[in-house]
Amino acid sequence: MREPVPGGGSAAAVSGAMGAALIGMSARYSLGKGKSSEVEKKIGDIIVTADAARLQLVEFAGKDAQAYLDVVSTRKAGDKLVHEKAKIEAARVPQDIIDLCQVCLQLTPYLHQEGNPHLMSDVKAAETFLKAGIQAGRYMQEANA
Repeated sequence: MREPVPGGGSAAAVSGAMGAALIGMSARYSLGKGKSSEVEKKIGDIIVTADAARLQLVEFAGKDAQAYLDVVSTRKAGDKLVHEKAKIEAARVPQDIIDLCQVCLQLTPYLHQEGNPHLMSDVKAAETFLKAGIQAGRYMQEANA
């Protein structure tokens, strides 16, 4: 059966969620390595932020799918005002995805500096997934505008 969702926006959100999950995992394995209490606190804060972002990005995958389905249904209904509102929402959700991926991306330099050195490949993978989420989100904004 052909369905228009999930599409690129949902994929952007899932990509970002995978990046956030890798940040959380890498940060967890960076705790208890004999670092100062200040470093431990900052890594703990990274875990909290990454975990919350992961959950929200998973939620955004569904929100993006629904927003696009609303665009499709309002286009078919013929009400231009309602359709324009649906298009605005369909562009807003990818912006939320972009914003959250950018927040997570800002967590990685600290892990490069203070994180477990055995997990730097995971941190780099996280950065790749987050950048993909940002770029895919931008493509969806353009398409939905």
